[in-house]
Amino acid sequence: MRVQMLGAGVTGCLLGAIVTVMAQNAPPKLDLAGDRFKPLKYEEMTPAQKALTDHILASERKSMGGPFNVLLRSPEMGDLAQQLGAHLRFHSSLPRHLNEMAIIMTARHWTAQYEWYVHKENALTAGLNPAIVAAIAENKRPASMKPDEQAVYEFTKELLETRHVSDGAFQNAVKAFGERGVVDLVGVTGYYQLVSALLNVDRYPLPAGKKPELAALK
Repeated sequence: MRVQMLGAGVTGCLLGAIVTVMAQNAPPKLDLAGDRFKPLKYEEMTPAQKALTDHILASERKSMGGPFNVLLRSPEMGDLAQQLGAHLRFHSSLPRHLNEMAIIMTARHWTAQYEWYVHKENALTAGLNPAIVAAIAENKRPASMKPDEQAVYEFTKELLETRHVSDGAFQNAVKAFGERGVVDLVGVTGYYQLVSALLNVDRYPLPAGKKPELAALK
């Protein structure tokens, strides 16, 4: 009886080890989406595409949602882009609610529906006034802003709409955030224009049951 019990225990341990190894070797669940660019499966990816995927899943982002299914088509570029994006999103010198404010202004400028859907919630969670978010959605100047919010709004709006920034907007941003903050603000606006372009070219879908929130700009 004791031999049988020992044998059963060994068999159970072996089966457990096999299941663990199989789970470790199973392809990751990606939940990729796309329209013009077909969602890829991990097992059909090239080594460079798998490397990009692995880096994203191991990062603070932990999700392949958004532009990354498109960027898999140019994985070396995509890997560089995701590193820049992670730094600008998670390690900017700007306070998070102001960083997200610049992102949703960029999404509004491009009418990038998925980018707006994601970062509107991020902005609200980070503490941006809902009235400011609502005004940006309507492409209107918010009625009431704190000085640092006004600095972000004026700088980002001028940069997006004119491709230049006036001396007044520049000096207000430097006063509020320092030169590093101004460069981070330019960086996050530029990066999310790339993201907006990728999403719009792909016609990236919103999650099931969600409707576009941004009207087309006139």
